[in-house]
Amino acid sequence: MLHDLLRRLEVHRDLVLDMLRVYLGAGLFFRGLALLLTDEGLRQLVGGTTPDVSFSGIAVYVTAAHLVGGALITVGLYTRLAALAQLPVLMGAVFLVHWREGLLSANQSLEFSALVLFLLLIVCAFGSGRWSLDARWRREVPPPSDRPQHPTV
Repeated sequence: MLHDLLRRLEVHRDLVLDMLRVYLGAGLFFRGLALLLTDEGLRQLVGGTTPDVSFSGIAVYVTAAHLVGGALITVGLYTRLAALAQLPVLMGAVFLVHWREGLLSANQSLEFSALVLFLLLIVCAFGSGRWSLDARWRREVPPPSDRPQHPTV
């Protein structure tokens, strides 16, 4: 029974990868909403300190990257670019914010941020997948004609 399930998943590998992309994008989008709509999200972003002007630019970038990038990743539109825009945010989260907490902290922020960073790298490397707007638009491009093109005068 398990063998049959694994075989079905192998046959539908594209669907599994697309499901991961959609879940990742939706998670980033909702994280952006949390940053936008709650004071707690912004406080957590700046490490519990009172936000000042230097952090407001970072907060705007992080929030916009998560909202816009997450939505684009979810539907698979400009997916690699959207994932690439997330990389500085997640590298900052892993190496500047959560690194000092270590791997064995109670909130597991380092592990989760590292997982999201890893998944974004996968999306950057492999693209949006078969069930995405990127793939749909690529398929709708008409193939080049076999007939020679005559220059217009």
